[in-house]
Amino acid sequence: YLKISKLALAFAIIQSKPPGKSCKEYTEHLAKSVSEQDFGWKSKVEVLEAEVLRLRQELLLSKICPRFCLENDASAEPLLNQECINPMSYSSQLEDSGCDVSNDYAFDSLGTAADIHQPEQNVNTSKHWLERVLPLSLCNTSKEESLTAPVQFLQHLLEIKRLSEGGILQADFTELEKDSLTICNSVSQLLDGLTVFYNSPKFPVSDFLTEAVCVLISLITDNKLSNHVLKKCFRKLEEFKKNLIQIILRNSNVNRFQALHAVSHTLVLLGRNNILRNSLISLLLSEVRQFAEQLLQAHQIQAMYDITQYENIFPLCMILEQLLQNGTEASNVSSSDYDGEEKIKFLKNLDQIILYLSDEFPLFSLYLWRTSILLNSAQI
Repeated sequence: YLKISKLALAFAIIQSKPPGKSCKEYTEHLAKSVSEQDFGWKSKVEVLEAEVLRLRQELLLSKICPRFCLENDASAEPLLNQECINPMSYSSQLEDSGCDVSNDYAFDSLGTAADIHQPEQNVNTSKHWLERVLPLSLCNTSKEESLTAPVQFLQHLLEIKRLSEGGILQADFTELEKDSLTICNSVSQLLDGLTVFYNSPKFPVSDFLTEAVCVLISLITDNKLSNHVLKKCFRKLEEFKKNLIQIILRNSNVNRFQALHAVSHTLVLLGRNNILRNSLISLLLSEVRQFAEQLLQAHQIQAMYDITQYENIFPLCMILEQLLQNGTEASNVSSSDYDGEEKIKFLKNLDQIILYLSDEFPLFSLYLWRTSILLNSAQI
């Protein structure tokens, strides 16, 4: 049937071919026209799906807190919590060679990330902010526009919870159990938007994208709301962490280090959640171990190795060291708290690897040794 259909289509194209065009040119023209129509329908479907999700978000918020209302005021000023993520002075970090970063950046020479702060706001400011929507004029690109709805929804959700805990609002968060799909889709949309941005970032980063990361971190570190998110979106968060790690490893742009630091900082913040921490450490240990084994193999047979990947492995080592040193937001757990399968694989034959690589790759060998010390801190 398929062969007959293809033959019939071929005859139809030949018979309807306009003069002056070859069959190949006319076929390509028809294929382009059909694909454009499909793309148009897909775009319309995406817009409608986004609108449905936005309406479901508003409905859920109104069920949680009946007093809640969205007033779309174009003149509203966003209340950006800049201290949630350590200020990175992106405005001063235009496209440079990647060899220098600002002094107040999230990482120092040891890869130490700044703490997350949640400054208290007065009641009037919170109420004023709660009743407003972040203006769409903040979104300069389509990548940012895709983040607008989930960021607004999750911001309002966090603020309603904070005000309800202070006795200012009455809220029923059992509604989240009844409509968990809305919050799950919102988090997924936020993670997808952040992944798109980190794949092709533009600097300086707008305040809105900084706020998007801030909202994500606040959500997964919140004791009550994180249960709903992690229960439904754990796989999506795991996929997000894997994507960020691959973005670091595969980035080969000349001016890439500024972008790698931004991704690294986000991973460190994610690793402060006590549920996400161990899985992130396992992923990092696996990548560093595999690269060390490949580098050793290339060194032994005097083969070429990927210098770009060698440079990119150091941010992963810095993230790993930071997570093993500082633990999580919930408690001050040490590196001895991590006792996964990847720890055994990483430490196996590590001394031999360091011995062979230390002369030609001293810095990488030093990072491997420091990581092994942190993993063995319990025994020491």
